[in-house]
Amino acid sequence: MKNPVTGADTAEGPEQGSDPAETDRELASAQRMLTVGVGASRGVAGDEVLGLVRRVLDEGGLPAACVRELATVDAKAGEPGLLAAADRLGVPLRTYPSGALCAVDVPTPSELTRTAVATPSVAEAAALLASGEGGRLLVRKTSSAGPGRAAMATAAVATAAMPSAVGAPLAVPAGGATGTWAGGDGRGRGRPGGKEAE
Repeated sequence: MKNPVTGADTAEGPEQGSDPAETDRELASAQRMLTVGVGASRGVAGDEVLGLVRRVLDEGGLPAACVRELATVDAKAGEPGLLAAADRLGVPLRTYPSGALCAVDVPTPSELTRTAVATPSVAEAAALLASGEGGRLLVRKTSSAGPGRAAMATAAVATAAMPSAVGAPLAVPAGGATGTWAGGDGRGRGRPGGKEAE
């Protein structure tokens, strides 16, 4: 019999010689279905990005433990604030060319973003593109703006389609909800960033 989450064969009891820690890692990996797309202005602080990511997850009722990656536009692959936030979350930063992001239909496109990075969306488009076919937006673009402070970052959350035990995708409820790996070492450290993002 197959475990519907990990796909591993299950038995009546623990298999002799099986490693419980490995089973836990497989389960955690299978549960990481969320991608947070992030747009950022040059010089954004890691704390601002991390705070925004945590806020959009909280507002959507989504667990941070289920985030598998942050995603953004190629021009931001080396942005220190994005890299710091990904590092603090323990996830990689995945980037996409602006042309690929431009082809994704999103609910809140921005002409300002199109002018800055040649795509009308970074956060929503990167989250959806990274989630793959059947991915679904759970939290729309949200900015990090606060009282008396301009936004330096935006974030949106999407989920990958969940496979069921019989191989058909399952619908993922939105709950309370109202984007190539970056080069370098595989953790998102790579090319220098561009000028502006959403």
